[in-house]
Amino acid sequence: MRTLLIDYDLNAPGKDYSKLIEHIRSYGNWCHYLKSGWLIRTESTAAAVRDAAVPFMDPNDDLMVIDVTGDTAAWHGLSEEITNWIGNTL
Repeated sequence: MRTLLIDYDLNAPGKDYSKLIEHIRSYGNWCHYLKSGWLIRTESTAAAVRDAAVPFMDPNDDLMVIDVTGDTAAWHGLSEEITNWIGNTL
């Protein structure tokens, strides 16, 4: 199982990106740690997650997916729930 970081810039103002968010949540084990930042647990590769998300985005949007499995992490100001998810998952 991998832990993948998903980060995006949705560049079209006023667009409804609920389908993209629903898609990311469909991975089941996820953490929405910042406005456009997610961590998910999946068997999929970073490239596969990227490819699956692209249909839910506009052509001018930006997306980055990085495999952070086993990496160390440091953060500030995140909720206890998010802190626990990261601490127990990475």
